[in-house]
Amino acid sequence: MQSKMVGGGLPPAFSLFPSLNKTFTFHQIIVLIITFVAYASFHASRKPPSIVKSVLGPSLNESISPIENGWAPFNGTKGTQRLGELDLAFLSSYALGMYFAGHLGDRIDLRLFLVFGMMGSGILTVVFGLGYWMNVHLLGFYMTVQIACGLFQSIGWPCVVSVVGNWCGKEKRGLIMGVWNSHTSVGNIVGSVIASSVLDSGWGWSFALPGGLVIVSGLVVFMCLVVSPHDLGFEEPGKEIEMSLAETVVEEDKEDDDDVGLLETVNLDDDDDSLSAIGFLEAWKLPGVAPFAFCLFFSKLVAYTFLYWLPYYLRHQAVAGVYISHKTAGILSTVFDIGGVFGGISAGFISDKIKARALTSIAFLSLSIPVLIMYRIYGSVSMFINIGLMFISGLLVNGPYALITTAVAADLGTQDSIKGNGRALATVTAIIDGTGSVGAALGPLLAGYISSRGWNSVFFMLIVSIFFAGLFLVRLAKAEIKEMSSSGELIASSGP
Repeated sequence: MQSKMVGGGLPPAFSLFPSLNKTFTFHQIIVLIITFVAYASFHASRKPPSIVKSVLGPSLNESISPIENGWAPFNGTKGTQRLGELDLAFLSSYALGMYFAGHLGDRIDLRLFLVFGMMGSGILTVVFGLGYWMNVHLLGFYMTVQIACGLFQSIGWPCVVSVVGNWCGKEKRGLIMGVWNSHTSVGNIVGSVIASSVLDSGWGWSFALPGGLVIVSGLVVFMCLVVSPHDLGFEEPGKEIEMSLAETVVEEDKEDDDDVGLLETVNLDDDDDSLSAIGFLEAWKLPGVAPFAFCLFFSKLVAYTFLYWLPYYLRHQAVAGVYISHKTAGILSTVFDIGGVFGGISAGFISDKIKARALTSIAFLSLSIPVLIMYRIYGSVSMFINIGLMFISGLLVNGPYALITTAVAADLGTQDSIKGNGRALATVTAIIDGTGSVGAALGPLLAGYISSRGWNSVFFMLIVSIFFAGLFLVRLAKAEIKEMSSSGELIASSGP
């Protein structure tokens, strides 16, 4: 029997409250809500480093009043570089952990594994904040905490997508998954608001409260999350495996060869040899893996640069001749994430309509380039223009993010060379997500170094990265256009 991510039985809440055992749809909704909250809390705990950068780091503009002294070791002449290295410590360990977390989850109760990741993340986020009250000024302390926290955070994604995959069948895709995927932006918004609201009381609180939120959310997961419908006596929807979310795995009976959807499915049989693991280098050689991996590399580089440096940028750029406070900068940065929520949903809706995910992604990425240029040039004119352009930037930059991840799964699911090999799918998607996370680690690091030369250089880096992200999708977009043209000709030829 194949190894798969499974649950270890009912959570404690069902023993305490037997009346919770209701209909399949009820539990499906509850699972979507719990996993949404769980991963949103993960992202909320990632926001404090970006919010407190303007407090920890040096002031790049002496006209800002009052001038803060910062926090050693981040307030020196190389303060922004140290802050970038701190981001690298977290995101590189997160990227490394992504290569292993999914496979480790194959052999562990998913609910307990997710709780383990959430508790570890929450505790370490609080420990980072303790550096404020304990007056810690050692770079090694903060680097070690971030590296360990990144490993715990990497547990979250493969767990939540696998649980959602167990409960949501082939019909759960497109717009619905776009709404569920907004947990990333919602978490960023919540984390920004919480961390910014208590910043004036001491930057340690900006870590302690989001860390506590993850811990509380972890308790909810431990008490209430049902990993699989089988744990409640239900059949998994369609008994299918569906890669609708990077590593989503669900059992499937049998699909007709001509029943090909946007998110393809893969059949697994207990008696065949499809469960053999695929080599790392062999996975890289599979069609489409390298282009998708590098596309995600550049896309996450841009998204995470905004995630970690936007509040700092807003703090050090005058809007209508006025420099805003640390607290206001943190809260204002949520506009970018609000745009990301609408971007993910709209991109999913559009791609479902035109049946062309790569083409939709290129359209969003292409439009984001002139918008980012306008934001850099005109964002300081007035607060209204700043907010408007920031919202549109978030919509266009984050919109393709969910699409690219989904397109990766769809592309891999339709390859003849790995059909029926669940282990191959897990390996390949781990490679792509891990490669994207490497870009996420590199972007904030480069921003830390380049920002000392001026923010025009940072925006140039972002625009070049967006260009390359779109470039890697050109071949796929051409194939989609060709397929759309062929479908149109077929419809025309079959007409009266």
